[in-house]
Amino acid sequence: METDLISLFCIVAVALFAPIISALVPNRMIPETVFLLIAGMVLGPNALAIAQPDAAITLLSDLGLGFLFLLAGYEINPQELTGKQGRHGLLTWVITFVIAMAICIAMPDFQSNQIGWLAAAIALTTTAFGTLVPILHERGLVGTRIGKAIFAYGTWGEIGPIIVIALILSTRKTWITLAILAAFTLIAIAAAVIPKRIWENGIHLPKFFKSNRDTNAQIVVRFVMVLLVGLVTVSALFDLDIVLGAFAAGFVLRFLVPDGNAGLEHKLNGIGYGFFVPLFFVVSGMAINPVAVTEYPLLLVVFIVALLVVRATPIYVALHVSRETRDMDPHSRATIALYCTAALPLVVAITNIAVNAGAMTADIASVLVAAGGITVFLMPLLASIALKRIKNASHANACPIEEDADE
Repeated sequence: METDLISLFCIVAVALFAPIISALVPNRMIPETVFLLIAGMVLGPNALAIAQPDAAITLLSDLGLGFLFLLAGYEINPQELTGKQGRHGLLTWVITFVIAMAICIAMPDFQSNQIGWLAAAIALTTTAFGTLVPILHERGLVGTRIGKAIFAYGTWGEIGPIIVIALILSTRKTWITLAILAAFTLIAIAAAVIPKRIWENGIHLPKFFKSNRDTNAQIVVRFVMVLLVGLVTVSALFDLDIVLGAFAAGFVLRFLVPDGNAGLEHKLNGIGYGFFVPLFFVVSGMAINPVAVTEYPLLLVVFIVALLVVRATPIYVALHVSRETRDMDPHSRATIALYCTAALPLVVAITNIAVNAGAMTADIASVLVAAGGITVFLMPLLASIALKRIKNASHANACPIEEDADE
C-alpha cells in the first residue's frame, strides 16, 4: 500500500508540473505529454526506481488509456469515416501496412520471429490519435479543413492496427477471432441502441437524468463510466485489446449525444485529462529503459525514419491525388501527414503483446516506445512549423486551414 501511494503521489505531482513546464517553453513547442513520458522514465524502475507500476497503478493506467480513447472516439463523426475522405484514409492505411511489412521483414532485429516483425510492422502504421486530439484543440485545428483530414486519416491509424492486432497477433484461429469481433460489435451496437430507444420512448427515466445530471448524483457521468468500464471489460473478457472497448465507448457516446454536450464534455475532460490520462503517460514512460535506448541508437533513428516513410509519405501522396484535397498546398498536406505520423499509445500495447509472447525483447520494446514518445514531440513540432508557413503565406495558401463549406 505504501509503495502504491508513493508511486501515485509522484505521478500526480508530475501531472501537476508538466503543463506548467510546457507553458514555459516558447510557443508551447513541447507538448506536456513529452514531459510526462520523460518523468515516468526517470522515476520508473529502469532509472531512479522511486515509482513502480504495480497492479493498482497499472489498473489506473489502463483506465487512463480507456479515457484517452473514449474522448478520442467521442470526437469522431462516423459519417466522416464512411465518406470519401474516410475511405481514402482506410485505403491509405492498408498501403502503409503493406509497406511496413516489407520493411520489417528486411530488418535484422525483427526478421527472425514472425510475431516480432508483425508487431513492429503494426506499430509503424499507428497514429496516436487519442494523444493528438488535445494538441489539435490547443492549436485550433479541430473543425478546420486540415483538422478534418487529420481525423479522417488519423482515425484509421488507430482502428486499423486494433483490428489487425486482434486478427494477426492473436493465438486463436482467425474464424474464432472474427466471431469474437462480431460478437463484440453486436454488444457495442446494443449499448448504443437500447439506451437511445429508452431515452426516446421513456418518460420518467429521461426526466430523472435531466434533473440529476448536475446534482451530487452526476447521473450522466456515472452512465458514461458504466459504458466505458463495461465495454473495456467485455473487450478484456474476449481477450481483445482494451483500446477497442474504449474506442467503441467513445463512438457509442457520440451516437447517443450526436450534437455534443458542453457540460458533459467539460466534466469528462476534467476527470480524464485531470487525472487518468496523465497517469497513463507517466506509467508508459516507466516502460522505457534509457540504457536500452542508448544501446540501440541506430534502431531508434531507423524506426522514426521508417514512420516517416511508411505513414507520412503515403498520406501526403494520397492528399495530393485525392480530388477532395488535391487543391491543398504542400505545407497543408505536410501538416496533415506529420500529425498522422505521431505514434505512442498503441506502440505501448503492441510491444507489450510481443514481449509477453516472447517475440520481442524488453530492450527492443523500450526503444520502440521511446521512438513513439519522440514522435509525439517531433511530429507536432514539424507540423506546427509547416502550419506557421501556411499562416504566413498569402490568403490563397491559408484557405486550407479554414472551414470547408462543402463538407
